[in-house]
Amino acid sequence: MENLSSIYSEIIMEHNQSNHNKRHLEHADCRERGHNPSCGDDITLSLKFEGDIIKDAAFQGSGCAISQASTSIMIDIIKGKSKKEALEYVNTFIGMIKKEITEEEQLEKLEDAIALRNISTMPARVKCAVLPWHTLKEGIKER
Repeated sequence: MENLSSIYSEIIMEHNQSNHNKRHLEHADCRERGHNPSCGDDITLSLKFEGDIIKDAAFQGSGCAISQASTSIMIDIIKGKSKKEALEYVNTFIGMIKKEITEEEQLEKLEDAIALRNISTMPARVKCAVLPWHTLKEGIKER
């Protein structure tokens, strides 16, 4: 059986290489740019709302595999969720990265994002992983 580390690496690589969320979103209600000058990650998150629900989301930009995968995973999780639910996911993800949230029941809702749970052991990569989540939080606050 494969160890968790290699399974998590596969998930990150799959999301990094997939373009299903990396696209231009026509008629977006919100476009929020997230930039990490220390490593060059630069994303623009586009959100389309239907009332309080995130009807669609996409991103454009460039960066390392961690930032691109984290953005794609996040979009998969938040589509169809309310703004409030999306912010709860942001808090859970950031809590996981900071090792403040460790209970499996809470982390399970993060789906593939749990693959990034050990990124805190690589301090230089933490900013890459949290960039899209902070960008989402800012984008929702603007609406």
